[in-house]
Amino acid sequence: FQAGRLEEVGGSMRYAIVIERTDNNYSAYVPDLPGCVAAGATLAETEVAIREAIAFHIEGMHEDGLPIPVASSQVEYIEVAA
Repeated sequence: FQAGRLEEVGGSMRYAIVIERTDNNYSAYVPDLPGCVAAGATLAETEVAIREAIAFHIEGMHEDGLPIPVASSQVEYIEVAA
């Protein structure tokens, strides 16, 4: 599991993403953009794929006249006994 919080900066929107390792690859999703998902064979490939998926998702929302969600998810890590 890997996550990051991203915020609006200089005209671009930055979103938190979650990347999870599966048995055969990696999958990623954007909590603030329901339905925005991607997968890749490597972590780097998955990061590229989710960036492309976000751009495509937002482009589709623009074309449909939908409001673009503001990034609101927060990511925190907590330490627990193993």
